[in-house]
Amino acid sequence: MDFNDTPEEAAFRAEVRAWIDANAPKHLEPELRRASFASSGLVSEDPVTAGKAWQKKKAEAGWACLHWPKEYGGAARSPIERVIWSQEEGPYASLSGIFIIGHGMCGPTVMAWASEEQKQARLPPLASGEEIWCQLFSEPASGSDLAGLRTRAVRADDGSGDWIVNGQKIWTSGAQHSDWGLLIARTDPDVPKHRGLTMFFLSMHAPGVKVVPIKQANGASGFNEVYFTDVRIPDAQRLGAVGQGWQVSLTTLMNERLSIGAGMSTGFPDVFRYCMEAEIDGRPAVEDANVRSKLAQFAVRESGLRYTGMRAISALSKGETPGPENSIGKLVAGATMQELAMFALDLQGEAGIVWDGDSPQNGRFQSVLMRSPATRIEGGSDEILRNIIGERVLGLPGDIRVDKDVPFREIPTSGRRKG
Repeated sequence: MDFNDTPEEAAFRAEVRAWIDANAPKHLEPELRRASFASSGLVSEDPVTAGKAWQKKKAEAGWACLHWPKEYGGAARSPIERVIWSQEEGPYASLSGIFIIGHGMCGPTVMAWASEEQKQARLPPLASGEEIWCQLFSEPASGSDLAGLRTRAVRADDGSGDWIVNGQKIWTSGAQHSDWGLLIARTDPDVPKHRGLTMFFLSMHAPGVKVVPIKQANGASGFNEVYFTDVRIPDAQRLGAVGQGWQVSLTTLMNERLSIGAGMSTGFPDVFRYCMEAEIDGRPAVEDANVRSKLAQFAVRESGLRYTGMRAISALSKGETPGPENSIGKLVAGATMQELAMFALDLQGEAGIVWDGDSPQNGRFQSVLMRSPATRIEGGSDEILRNIIGERVLGLPGDIRVDKDVPFREIPTSGRRKG
């Protein structure tokens, strides 16, 4: 694999670098460089407002959603050009964090399954940052078993063809800021669970939609519960055929694993810099043999993640679609983020238990540690990802699934089957 730019790629990189240098909000750069996963690092400005402003500026200059077709608000650039942009955008990329779900997961699903009229209406505002999308998948009762969801969608009895939705979703990132959501619901409980699902998109401002933020251990509220009470959705906002929701969701999930895994920073550079500054017995921590050994182990893992990502990029450059192997990056990066944060706090000793204005590094690693367990659940838990890798990448025998062919209505909700 040749990692050097071709002459054309080098010219494109120079063009990108010049535009960013002339247009980026440089007054925010010091704060953005303190960003961590799921946090932009901004305190002087509202992150949502700043993110929308940056996305709008990119869209007006033709730099929004580089890989999308132009008719949907993109720039029709190649996958490699998209990678070059992300490399050059640097700390300003964290301003676009609120759009990761929309641009990386919801948008591709709408593009693949919606009518042309709906694509023309919904995708350009998403690309430009005018609208934010969320993904309404997980539920309290089904855990990592997405196909076990219980939110119901039934036809309205007024002959309109509309759908009436009742139920609850949880773990919905960014719902409190979102204008639209991608919703999967059960439309037929009398068939096996994977075959009775249908995918929709809906306005998050529709009557009957209630968003309740969840307070997280790190003090943030990125996740939400979302309740649906007699929410009406036009049939024109259905994606795919009735009962085809599982197939539609696979488009979302494959892009989700690629988006999260490829964009997830483990925090290794931050921990490495901290080891250069921290001291053990009056000497820089990096001079300690045990510290160097741990850093070497993390560096090897970081390198593996980088080159595995490059493999995915090469596949994209050949026109291939995201596959199950992209679960590897997300699985390894999530665990590594948590281990690195714990390692950094170990170096802080007793100061590691303090989390206030006097904390070392302003409590950065404390915050990451409190957030990191979520990275091992969102976008597929570690256990789910291991199953995907084992079965669909390594070809190992599949898990035993006793409810695979059982009508959903007959699946027990307790440990015993119905008599």
